[in-house]
Amino acid sequence: MFGFARAWVCLLVRLFRSRQNLLIENLALRQQLAVFKRQNARPKLSMVDKVFWVLLRRLWLPWKTALIVVSPDTVVRWHRAGFKLWWRRLISRVRQPVGRRPVTKEIRELIFKMVVENPTWRAPRIHGELLMLGYDVSERSVSRWMRRAPHTPESGQRWRTFLRNHREAIAAMDFFSVPTLTFNVLYVFFLIGHDRRRILHFNVTRHPTSSWIVQQLREAFPYEPPVRFLILDHDSKYGIEVPAAIRSMSMRPVRTAVGCPWQNGVAERWVGNCRRELLDHVIAINSSHLKRLLASYVDYYHEDRSHCGLQKQTPVKRTRCAGQGQVVSLPRVGGLHHRYDRAG
Repeated sequence: MFGFARAWVCLLVRLFRSRQNLLIENLALRQQLAVFKRQNARPKLSMVDKVFWVLLRRLWLPWKTALIVVSPDTVVRWHRAGFKLWWRRLISRVRQPVGRRPVTKEIRELIFKMVVENPTWRAPRIHGELLMLGYDVSERSVSRWMRRAPHTPESGQRWRTFLRNHREAIAAMDFFSVPTLTFNVLYVFFLIGHDRRRILHFNVTRHPTSSWIVQQLREAFPYEPPVRFLILDHDSKYGIEVPAAIRSMSMRPVRTAVGCPWQNGVAERWVGNCRRELLDHVIAINSSHLKRLLASYVDYYHEDRSHCGLQKQTPVKRTRCAGQGQVVSLPRVGGLHHRYDRAG
């Protein structure tokens, strides 16, 4: 009974439906039948099929009622994908770009180079140089990219560059202890210059006092001192006499912070080298013996030993061999180290 009534309803709908809608519906059904007739396990719609349903959606309102193969949401998604493709391929290429032109990689690298090489320059100066070079960029873009410039340790206003420019006027002083064969403790006092890492003066004592240190300063600088600043720590042995004596010699004492030996790094580095290359391999008998060992090591340190901080040169600028003779080995510091030269 229900099937008979449904058939009559469909007949009445078809009678009152226009001939045009009937033809479009038949066309939609025939297209889907053509898809189902394909020999694939899961029917796949080609690009032509997708375009057909996208156009049918725009031309025929009741298109959803005749759709069986896919859901209506899929057809809507096809339409949006086609719109994106049409916009990207046709419209976006025709229109002119809006806004300022992007700063190229070449200009960015040139800005970074100018910032590093000229730390006192600001955006107007760098912008002017870029204009002189023929680059069309705004000053605001230059200012924005200057803030992103990488910070390198080679900048002209950094501490390493500052000390390099003033190291000829800086020296340092310090003590280190050495145990003897009889379990006594000897104290080595030394002065080292920052320019070529040269040992300006050294001596050994068992009882360092402030008056003894003042005498060592007078022996190291008998005339006008070649340095203006003398770095020292807060050792109690200095007292108030040593800083006063330093000022009387037209030098300025510079105290390091308490517990910060790295602030006197040049002196600490020499102490480490002296221990690793000499004192860890010998046993000092007395002060005179230790003084002879140190004198031998200082001569080797000045004349033969190359330094990484001096471009692999020695403090006294050792002459490089120019000949082609046989290489000979010359013992230094009792055979602990050697110097190599060419014979002849």
